[in-house]
Amino acid sequence: MAGSLIITGKTIAAIIRNATGEIGKLVAAAWKECPVCKYHIYNDDVSSQWPGLPLGVKFDPSDQELLIHLDEKIGRAASHELIDDFIPTIEEAEGICYTHPENLPGIKMDGSSSHFFHRISNAYEVGQRKRRKITNNNHIDADEQIRWHKTGSSKAILDNGVVKGWKKILVLDKGKKVKTNWTLHQCHLGAKEDEKHGELVVSRVFWQEKSNNTRKSQIQVADVESDSCAVEMDPTTPNMYPQQPRRLNGSPFETEQNLVIIIIIIFGFYVYLHCY
Repeated sequence: MAGSLIITGKTIAAIIRNATGEIGKLVAAAWKECPVCKYHIYNDDVSSQWPGLPLGVKFDPSDQELLIHLDEKIGRAASHELIDDFIPTIEEAEGICYTHPENLPGIKMDGSSSHFFHRISNAYEVGQRKRRKITNNNHIDADEQIRWHKTGSSKAILDNGVVKGWKKILVLDKGKKVKTNWTLHQCHLGAKEDEKHGELVVSRVFWQEKSNNTRKSQIQVADVESDSCAVEMDPTTPNMYPQQPRRLNGSPFETEQNLVIIIIIIFGFYVYLHCY
């Protein structure tokens, strides 16, 4: 029996052979229909990230939109049919801390974001401290402490002026608080700032290249110096009143000038005596 193709958001084309029952109804054609806009997403070009969509289309939801997807995920509303292809759920008990972020499914180190549903777990049976340490980093130095470290204060996510949830920003540290390029934005629902043990949250994970501030400042200084030189050498704005050089006292020019004045005075006095 000829198979039908079904495409997922992970650029995987799988052949479903002898499909029957509900699965057969789902993959009756080699495309999936968006329940909102009724657009047919074809899988004839599996080389692109999402076949059937124009190049450059990205899944980049805002914090408010992530909370809408989370609200639907926990069952308060109907979820989008394709949401699991774009925001996979991490089932491990450790949540997103079960592995190093570079090992998360579909992750890329090009600055693009990946999103995940996962549950929060406490680090210890006693207390409310949350699990932030990576349990399996798959690195050469197994004793290296790698953990997510919260930076700054939590930010409220508003919906028409009402607090719908909260956002925490975390940076992956290794060793003695040596920051890496990995950043995580964790969002949870509710008016309370802190999430609870076992609560489902949604996170945005991405690799952020560090900027060279020193190099940037050097370029800015060079630009300023270049601009100042351009102003001084601008031929359209000549100096109409050039500054005369200051002459030192006792210079030859000043001595000669004084001698001429003395001669004029003596000559005038001589003329005056002979005329009167």
